[in-house]
Amino acid sequence: MTQTADLPRAVAAAVRDARRILVLTGAGMSAESGVPTFRDAQTGLWEAFDPSQLATPQAWRDDPPFVWAWYAWRIKLVRDVEPNAGHRALADLAALREVTVVTQNVDDLHERAGSEVAAHLHGALTELRCADCHTQYDDAPALPDEPVERLAPETCAACGGDVRPGVVWFGEMLPEEAVRTTEDAIEALAPGDVCLVVGTSGIVFPAAGYPAMALAKGATVIEVNPVETDISDMCHHVVRGTAANVLPELVGAVADDPG
Repeated sequence: MTQTADLPRAVAAAVRDARRILVLTGAGMSAESGVPTFRDAQTGLWEAFDPSQLATPQAWRDDPPFVWAWYAWRIKLVRDVEPNAGHRALADLAALREVTVVTQNVDDLHERAGSEVAAHLHGALTELRCADCHTQYDDAPALPDEPVERLAPETCAACGGDVRPGVVWFGEMLPEEAVRTTEDAIEALAPGDVCLVVGTSGIVFPAAGYPAMALAKGATVIEVNPVETDISDMCHHVVRGTAANVLPELVGAVADDPG
């Protein structure tokens, strides 16, 4: 296992020589853009509340305006930030190699940087839908300028129900299509391909199991993370650094020596 603060030549060579690159991203991918993690978003007005009070179907049934107020504030926080250099580097990499991006993040920063995201495993904040009839809601929601404790959800034009965020709550199943797409991408990997794991803790399943699945297919598994994680010891290479620092360097190395 290679572990270094600098980009090892072997890492650049692995990406350069790969036919397919599967990129798995987590919260660390967007942290440098200023996107608060699930718990980091609980500051100020929200710091006294446990996530289980905010991110469950039961919480929504009990008090939709309370839950929606928190998510509306999170949507505003995401809309106020920009993709970082790591997001942009992955979009650049897709112009050089066959890249599939799968993310646990609920923001849209990959897309805004120019990447096509194959799967949002935990849903997406801005993919709003009716909580009753599940009709997609495409209008821009009204967002508060400051955090508020309660905010009436948007109304579904089809049935009059409350519109909810498109995230996966505790107790809900992951989107079947997202899981199937991810597992198909892993199944397509072959020896010489790369699985690039960026900014994920490696503790949330099923995503935490995907690097091992890629390893079993013979892919070279590369972790980019400033800290050790639960998947570090199974990776061929570990690059200790942030996405915004490491990924542009990696893509630059591939672009300079396209092979």
